[in-house]
Amino acid sequence: NMNALHRVLLAAALSILAYDGKFTFGIINGKKADENDLKFVVSVQNASKHKCGGLLIDRKFVLTAAHCFGDMSVVIGTHNIIVFFHKKQFKLDEKVDRRYYEKTQIAWQFLEVPENSRCRVAGWGETETNKNPVSNLMVTDVSIVNSATCKKSWGKMGTKLPPGVICAGGSEKSGVCEGDSGGPLLCGDVVVGIVSFNFDKNCHYPNAPNVYTNISFYRHWISVVGKKCI
Repeated sequence: NMNALHRVLLAAALSILAYDGKFTFGIINGKKADENDLKFVVSVQNASKHKCGGLLIDRKFVLTAAHCFGDMSVVIGTHNIIVFFHKKQFKLDEKVDRRYYEKTQIAWQFLEVPENSRCRVAGWGETETNKNPVSNLMVTDVSIVNSATCKKSWGKMGTKLPPGVICAGGSEKSGVCEGDSGGPLLCGDVVVGIVSFNFDKNCHYPNAPNVYTNISFYRHWISVVGKKCI
């Protein structure tokens, strides 16, 4: 009962990739995730070091952000990526044991999350600007920001947001920081987005809203790529 983890699906648009040098990606004012929660969240590794988050969307594919691409491996099935590192690290195309996989609810149909909805974001990123990533998965609550409000906030900083994004947090004292890219944004039990970017390596909130890739915006592309790789 083993399946191959064929490749990583890269679900951020090229327009978002263009921002890579200016923006950053960690959980601020969060708490340690419950051991039995968020089992589908994985650590995307580069040279045996945590680089980004990701989510196991079925037994063959990990979804993460495009700027996380590189010589990747993933750590699956643990919230502590240091203690259990050697037992649960997989190179792409290696087989993943069934017990590491937990079915994930993904927003495949277009889903507009109401403004001010309280959602959760999780990751192993920095907990302060210019600090090291953490060993335990952290989670925090963030509020959904109206699209027009978000575009206006980023517009004041000279940035036009690409299509297919969701905004959350930033105006409160919690959000994401470097190392959280690719991790999930959950509203209820449904994953609606993945961490994309923040502004100018500044994790001292309040700040501009955090920007997430809207998974439902790329549902057709994900489906097409998935079928080609099976």
